[in-house]
Amino acid sequence: MEIYPTLFPVVAALLVDDTGRVLVQQRPQGTAMAGLWEFPGGKIEAGESPETALVRELAEELGITVLPDACEPLTFASATLGQKHLILLLFRCTAWQGEPRALHATALRWATVAELYSLPMPPADLPLLPIIAQSLGQKPVCS
Repeated sequence: MEIYPTLFPVVAALLVDDTGRVLVQQRPQGTAMAGLWEFPGGKIEAGESPETALVRELAEELGITVLPDACEPLTFASATLGQKHLILLLFRCTAWQGEPRALHATALRWATVAELYSLPMPPADLPLLPIIAQSLGQKPVCS
């Protein structure tokens, strides 16, 4: 039996605008993987459901209000990062209140699926791209 490092569950949002673009944020300097682009979200705190964590993280990071009913589970990713094993739960969200702002990130960007493939992203986010493309009715970009 293989022994894994500490599990680190996180949630992320695939925020989709009316034109099919998705929101990504750039990790700030002084953090792990600084400068990389990622989907907004964060750690699931003890006692939280993934949906509750998603609503909280989007309010903290982007200043928006998302109702849990407006988000549906899309897929997940699993990756070992040092002594932690990341489990990333990705939710697709199509409705929210407020204009997203970069409250903790260096920058925000609305990107097409093709643009996502050209952005430097954390290793755990890369396997999500073909599934995101398919969910938006687009073909995955071959690298």
